[in-house]
Amino acid sequence: MTITKLHRRDAGRPLREAMRTAGLSGPALAAATRQVDASGRGISPATVGKISGRGGSAGEVCRLRTAWLIAEVLDVPMHRIFAMPTVSTDTVER
Repeated sequence: MTITKLHRRDAGRPLREAMRTAGLSGPALAAATRQVDASGRGISPATVGKISGRGGSAGEVCRLRTAWLIAEVLDVPMHRIFAMPTVSTDTVER
């Protein structure tokens, strides 16, 4: 099973709290992801805004890579800010 998308917890509240604790704005968090990304690309400020935002423009889902970079910068376990997938019942072992 390949996990490619994760859902943010509680409409992004834990993420916003972790950002506040770390003293990072959206643009600062985005810039810091470039430091922990082996490719140096990081994520954009727009992506951080979408994932951490509220209201109609907020996004509930992000890529695993994005979640990992954010959690790494914030030094928070990924499962605290993103819902981890549960065991799938789609496949049956034979």
